[in-house]
Amino acid sequence: MTPADQDTVARATSVGRAAALSGVLIGAGTGLGFVRDLVVAHLFGANAATDAFLVAWTIPETVSPLLIEDAMALLMVPVVTRMLARGDGPRALVGTALPRLVIALSAGALTLVAAAPFIVDVLAPGLTERDPAVRCFRLTAVTVVTFGVAGFMSATLRAHHRFGPPAAIYLAYNVGILAFIAGLSGLVGITSVAVGVACGSVLMIAVQAPAFVRCLRASPAAPPAARERDVVPRIVLLAAAPIVVYTVTRQAQVFVERFFASELAAGSISHLNYAQKVAQVPMVLSLLIVTVTFPSLARAMADGDTARVAHRIRQDLAVASAMVLAAAAFLIAFAPAVIKLLFEHGEFTAEDTRSTAAILRVYALGLWGQSAVGLAARAFFAQRRPTWRPAGFLAVGLAVTAAIGGAFAASAGTLALAAANAAGITLAAVLLLAGLRPDVAPVPLRRIAADVLRLMLIAAGACAAGLGTGLGTGALLGAGTPALVQLAAGGIGTAAAFAVLTVLAGPGPVTSWITAGPSGALGRRFRTDSGETSDPAHRTDDTPDRDRPARRDPPGGADPPGAAGADVPLGRSLP
Repeated sequence: MTPADQDTVARATSVGRAAALSGVLIGAGTGLGFVRDLVVAHLFGANAATDAFLVAWTIPETVSPLLIEDAMALLMVPVVTRMLARGDGPRALVGTALPRLVIALSAGALTLVAAAPFIVDVLAPGLTERDPAVRCFRLTAVTVVTFGVAGFMSATLRAHHRFGPPAAIYLAYNVGILAFIAGLSGLVGITSVAVGVACGSVLMIAVQAPAFVRCLRASPAAPPAARERDVVPRIVLLAAAPIVVYTVTRQAQVFVERFFASELAAGSISHLNYAQKVAQVPMVLSLLIVTVTFPSLARAMADGDTARVAHRIRQDLAVASAMVLAAAAFLIAFAPAVIKLLFEHGEFTAEDTRSTAAILRVYALGLWGQSAVGLAARAFFAQRRPTWRPAGFLAVGLAVTAAIGGAFAASAGTLALAAANAAGITLAAVLLLAGLRPDVAPVPLRRIAADVLRLMLIAAGACAAGLGTGLGTGALLGAGTPALVQLAAGGIGTAAAFAVLTVLAGPGPVTSWITAGPSGALGRRFRTDSGETSDPAHRTDDTPDRDRPARRDPPGGADPPGAAGADVPLGRSLP
């Protein structure tokens, strides 16, 4: 093996270890976040008090994707990466930018604290527990500053290829929340969760601080170039602004739901929230699977290979659709049993289970739209130039959500709001996919529609089969059969039926992905329906590509144009 080959293997091993570590820490943080929701349901149930807290929860829900993930990553990672490539360290830039960021975010947090009563009235005008909502809102306003600092540190560390501490931030965050719930819930009730949010967000900074300080100490103290001094406002205006508007517009669906739900019976906001937490799980998993192929998409976009981009989009959409539709089939069949098993403990009553399960079944109808929006948006934002189209399409979907919710919430309650959410996000997904063809790549819309329709029919069959399996298991084992056993049998039946029906339906992008494996994740070549290799970015030989110009790497080993987009995770779950 040549030294170059050894270096390649070493780098691949290092990346693999970093990815594995990040996956474990992120998974642990996500799992602990779900435990947090279960604890809140157990201790406080679903009532006016939990509705009040969830209005305050709007702040960390909104600022997390803005200040930790999308906008901050897009802002900082390319800047620090370029400085490192030149041999400069980020110490001077951090000394200039971080204090300004803290001052700006502190001003925003203080504004939220002062205006809390007015904002609560705007977000949830019918809320009965207004004072607890204002108190919790002021406590969670701290996250505007702490999330911003944590996101700044996270982006800087990732640019240095230090992924462990950034991946641990949500683990530390949820540990803090759970600790304060355990210590204060008996004294201050639901306010203990808001205190935990504020203090847990400080732990997000603490868990990254040692590695962040080491990075600064190891870097030279050269003054930033003029371009770096002016780059923050330029990137915010030209690149981050479309991401910010897109993220806020997508999050505004929750604002609309809570606005109308505040006029309904106490606990309605909580029922919607608990159902949404469960429904998010398969959607997030589907996006995690296709996220590993994002570098391939960015590479194809940088190479100008629109045919490969179109194939990548169709392949990923088919896989994501299969995952979420199979999960939707299971949730529609077994929503009451799932909610009862997870939440019906302590203060969460059987009536809460019935209301939440009914909402979950309706939410499941919009899972495909949620997943497709995240996937299509990443294709738009992988382009070299920023685009406002995703935000515009989301705004149309948001208008539909608001119109349906406003028209039917009073008569149909939370089910109307869940249906409005599903309809609005599905329309936005269709518009985004249709917009890919003229703006991004020649995506085969008819073939995609046929793929999705076939998977929907398969999901309907799997839902029926899974429900029959679960009921049959209960009848066979008797009335005392544990719910977990029935759910396990139903899940196996649903998954098996979905797989069998997919194979019986004939060749398609899902079956080809299963047999070949995702090239972005496993380093294998996958083939198109015609049998030609479709992803030359992962070839291991030195044969030049016949249908595209040879790629020239930029000087200094920097990433190719567009590769920075690979570090912008879109469509992630909320904390």
